[in-house]
Amino acid sequence: MDNDDESVTTLEDLRGDLAQRYRWTPSAGSSVDNATVEADMAALDRDGYVVWENLLGTEECRQIRETVRPWLGHTGRNSFEGRRTQRVYSVLSRTRVCDRLVDHPRVLAVLDRLLMPNYLLSALQAINIQPNEAAQLAHHDDGFYPVPRPRAPLAAATIWAIDDFTADNGATVLFPGSHVWGKRRPGPEDRALPVVMPAGSCVFFVGTLWHGGGANNSGHDRLAVTAQYCQPWLRPMEAFTLSVSRDTARAVSDDIRRMLGYSIHPPFVGAVDGLHPLRVLDVEGPPG
Repeated sequence: MDNDDESVTTLEDLRGDLAQRYRWTPSAGSSVDNATVEADMAALDRDGYVVWENLLGTEECRQIRETVRPWLGHTGRNSFEGRRTQRVYSVLSRTRVCDRLVDHPRVLAVLDRLLMPNYLLSALQAINIQPNEAAQLAHHDDGFYPVPRPRAPLAAATIWAIDDFTADNGATVLFPGSHVWGKRRPGPEDRALPVVMPAGSCVFFVGTLWHGGGANNSGHDRLAVTAQYCQPWLRPMEAFTLSVSRDTARAVSDDIRRMLGYSIHPPFVGAVDGLHPLRVLDVEGPPG
């Protein structure tokens, strides 16, 4: 639709991108081979998850581990967060070391097909499960949105293994195929699968898949980073436009900036004073 067109008769006429200066551009996911993305989507459709091994190198995992370690202090406030689980929230406001996990092309390629354009980053956390932690309550990540199941996922998540994930050190436990269930929880008869994978690997799953952190019966910590994403018309778990400074928003990639909320879900959702939110980062430029 042309911005000067006055013949708006239904809301459908406003569905297009109305931005002028700040037009939507493809994500870095467009660089991923189509056959690779098709295989990933087939796995998600069948199982609700897909595992990608060794996306990060040993040095990258070491850097992340050393960077987040000083912030690993308090344990969870309840059994869901984990009484022996340490969490670092709003990682983006603290360091750039995890940016590559947030906007990894393999992740974005799947999100580009799974969610609507201008999907948002909902959370970025470091999660350290310590020895003697009990298994986490099984849940699905978009369960706090009050939309009945069965339904299409409203969100998706990645969990990146910074340490090796083993069957006894708290590896995430998935319930394959549970993303298509109706209103029921996992039971003892349902197959539970620990995601055993080497450090540097990532498991991607849709928001309707039942899962939970595993019990850590080993003598060592298990560090992971999780990035979670949601549809552009939903409220994210973390209010990044408040926790992440404008200077940081200027420093991150175009994809991350868009996922922080410096984007529009057409025609108007996310606007600032009726205009595109990117203009607040470009105060010397003309309004868009």
